[in-house]
Amino acid sequence: MANSARNQPGAENITTSVEEPEINPLDTVQDLYEKNKKMISTAITAVVLVVGGFFGYMFLIKAPKDKKAAESMAMPQLFFQVDSMNLALTGDGKNSGFPKIETKYTGTDAGNLAHYYSGIAYLKTGDFKNAIKSLKEFDGKGTILENQALGSLGIAYMESGEKDKAIECFKKATDGDKDILTTPLYLYQMALAYEAKGNTNEAKTIYIKIRDEYPRSIQARDMDKELARLGVLD
Repeated sequence: MANSARNQPGAENITTSVEEPEINPLDTVQDLYEKNKKMISTAITAVVLVVGGFFGYMFLIKAPKDKKAAESMAMPQLFFQVDSMNLALTGDGKNSGFPKIETKYTGTDAGNLAHYYSGIAYLKTGDFKNAIKSLKEFDGKGTILENQALGSLGIAYMESGEKDKAIECFKKATDGDKDILTTPLYLYQMALAYEAKGNTNEAKTIYIKIRDEYPRSIQARDMDKELARLGVLD
């Protein structure tokens, strides 16, 4: 009987298959977790600690520090506004001056702004070395004070006899977005720096630029006189 079955046409194509048990993907994930759960738990804990630490720092430490720093700026800013530069720098015995705020509240917006105020106050009192130090530490990138800080730094360098560094600062202060008030002012300072170096051609070019591009500026009023002094009469 078995032989006759094997001899029937197509019998050689008859095979017996055994179905493989279906694997549940969830079981695989569970197995992987069981094997690595200690490492996974450690990683999750680390992430939680980092995130929790960040928000804890921001709300429990940085925010109160920022608030105190901003409050400490009130009196020295008032001294600055009424042109009491010595009090703005040294304080009045009860309130700190800008240099102490720089140090005490480093890393805050107010601490950064104190660098700018210190630099301007030092510049006005003739302390050019400290003016340079404070203005260099001020980060004004992207703010309305950026060009003023660069221009003031240029003036401090010029007063210190560092003409090349002064010119570099004036170039940065007058590059990019143009300000009708500060750009012609620092262009004029740059022209004076070039004259001090003996480069009158560069100075002439800048004087003409101020006259033609900023005709309504205060500096433009004297440009024909400055140009005539250098031999340009047109």
